[in-house]
Amino acid sequence: MRLLSLPSLQFLVIASLAGLTAAPASADDLKVFAAGAIAPVVRTVAATFEQRSGIHVTVENATAGATDKRIRSGAAFDVAVVPDGVLDKLAKDGYLNVASGRGIARVGIGVAVKQGAPAPAIATVAQFRKALLDAPSVAVIDPKAGGSSGIYLEKLFEKLGIAAQMHAKEVLVPGGLVAEKLVDGSAALALHQQSEILQVKGARLIGPLPAAIQNYTVYAGATSSHAASPASSATARAFLTMFADASARQAMKEHGLSPEVN
Repeated sequence: MRLLSLPSLQFLVIASLAGLTAAPASADDLKVFAAGAIAPVVRTVAATFEQRSGIHVTVENATAGATDKRIRSGAAFDVAVVPDGVLDKLAKDGYLNVASGRGIARVGIGVAVKQGAPAPAIATVAQFRKALLDAPSVAVIDPKAGGSSGIYLEKLFEKLGIAAQMHAKEVLVPGGLVAEKLVDGSAALALHQQSEILQVKGARLIGPLPAAIQNYTVYAGATSSHAASPASSATARAFLTMFADASARQAMKEHGLSPEVN
């Protein structure tokens, strides 16, 4: 299902929301669930939104699978920014307001080594496959944790005919920044969303997966179907429009994501 885009709201409307929601103290807060690689961009948008509206934004980050479980378990939130497939299912099951949905950004999987370590050739599928086989250890997000890159890579290793070899050398990370395993010496190679790799000091992104086997995760956002009030719903919708702002798009580029065209 392709999500509908919201019309852009003027910042004057956003600013006025502070006045609309000033009555109960809880209305001055906005809780956002951000899954995986999109979190740095969401935090940038949250900071800008706070400056312009006076409304405090709390951003909580976890894997897509963990975020999905939290929402289905009844956790309170105002906005969810998750992979579009997860968003579609949550909207279909009544947890998210489908009319508020909008595509935000996409990101591909990258390959990283520790800063200063030799970089293997990965430009072709054959080179990438050899790099995996040559590496003594490879860190990836644990697919059982619900991370989108880990789920894709598990299938890719099977497709490349190296699943058994990879299972013997994988360093499975339940959540967080996979490339940290390079810095602490737990792994020689790391595969994760490019935006996640760029967050780790001491890790070097050597490039994306070859185009023929690259997988992009498209992140989309929507508001909760169970808004506390019309005012809080309007605030959540206004927050989503901020992802079209120039500062948000710049943050996407800086963190290795590409703006998603609605």
